[in-house]
Amino acid sequence: MSFVRAVRHQLRLTTFWAPRRCLATQSAPAAAAAKPQSTSASTNPAEPPLAKSSCGENTTLVGLNYLKGQPEVMAMPDDAYPSWLWTLLEPKQLPDDGPGGKAEKVRLRKANRQRIRESNFMKTQ
Repeated sequence: MSFVRAVRHQLRLTTFWAPRRCLATQSAPAAAAAKPQSTSASTNPAEPPLAKSSCGENTTLVGLNYLKGQPEVMAMPDDAYPSWLWTLLEPKQLPDDGPGGKAEKVRLRKANRQRIRESNFMKTQ
């Protein structure tokens, strides 16, 4: 029973998380990302720069306006948002500063939490 439950739980997680994608990143094909920016900007000045957000300017953002009688929330242009907003979804890069460093402490803490979760799961079986 516990094995079947664990497999079902894993399947539910993969079906829930797999189709989702990040909507706040740049959507550029791999071939376009491989080109140097300086040559593409000089050869095709008519091409607009890639948008950082997933929705265009003046798009109605559904679900953000939860108060009655208020105007609809509209998306602003990408340059109206602060620059740090576009870096929030990037993973943290911890420097490998040897034994006892911050990176090792984070790794050990993560492993300890996973061990505790597994132990708690086995206690319920």
